[in-house]
Amino acid sequence: MKKLLHDLANLSGLRDRRELDFALVKMLVHSSQWRVSSTRLMRAVGPADDQRWLTLAHLDTLQPSPDQDQFWFDGSPLPKLSDFKNREAAIVTEAMVRFGGGPVTTIFPIDTQSSVCSLLEIESEHALSTDAESLIDSILRLYENLQGMLDYGEKDTLTELHNRKTFDRAFLRAAMEQQKQGDAEHPDRRIPHEGAGYWLAVLDIDHFKRVNDNFGHLIGDEVLLLLARQMRTNFRLHDQLYRFGGEEFVVLMRCVDHLDALSALERFRQKIEEYAFPQVGNITVSIGFAALKSDDTPSGAFDRADRAVYFAKAHGRNQVCSYSALVRSGDLIETIDGAQDVDFF
Repeated sequence: MKKLLHDLANLSGLRDRRELDFALVKMLVHSSQWRVSSTRLMRAVGPADDQRWLTLAHLDTLQPSPDQDQFWFDGSPLPKLSDFKNREAAIVTEAMVRFGGGPVTTIFPIDTQSSVCSLLEIESEHALSTDAESLIDSILRLYENLQGMLDYGEKDTLTELHNRKTFDRAFLRAAMEQQKQGDAEHPDRRIPHEGAGYWLAVLDIDHFKRVNDNFGHLIGDEVLLLLARQMRTNFRLHDQLYRFGGEEFVVLMRCVDHLDALSALERFRQKIEEYAFPQVGNITVSIGFAALKSDDTPSGAFDRADRAVYFAKAHGRNQVCSYSALVRSGDLIETIDGAQDVDFF
């Protein structure tokens, strides 16, 4: 019990979601309070008509450390929600499900937001005791509370996208991966699928002040909320979405190459152009994007993408502009990271 309390204290001090997930499965596999052979933490992801199981953390007694599902471009290899009836039952009933005669699988639903969307699946040679099930359920309530605290500190109150505070940490992780892969700033060079690069996009709603002036700030907030929902719908699961404030949004995404990034952003721009916002009607967005460099900084990458979106807004709006393409064409002059001047020809 002393080790379990020590592990719980360590768990409560974590502020990184991946570390929190990994610590949870390690604690459950290595605890002497019960004997389990495997623990898997999962979340249901994807559209309602094609939901999939994403493994956030998995550990068995033969593994030295936890692992997780890794995919960036196509979620179809993930197992379908409907193929696992017992997991689906745990989500629908919001109650523990146990099945099997040896090994025994016990599934605990996890309520991390307003609805059950995650599961903890434990395999053991024998059924867990009632006390063990109760203790694990209490640990999961602590995990739910920690996730709620992270949501409160990391998400924008209105849109529930990530806020500016969380951007630097995510960026530095992406930059470290980018450093291993080399510089992806050359759009004419195809990057192999396994060596895909990261891209930063800045999205700005065109003429948003007119929305507030003509319809009021409550309707303006509704536009921001609906735009955020469109972002979650149209970008991929692993694309990281942020609201930086006002009508400015940021996407940190991993793409195969420059064309892949451009295509994803152009699809989103078209979706917004075609979407009918209640009371307001149609609005448009201007988007600028840039590839992360191997030695990049958050301010440097953001400045490049911001210069591209500024160019887009100054030259007609409702378009996607690539920083590197504008530099190649001579429309922008490349400057040292952090420089704020924008020079147009």
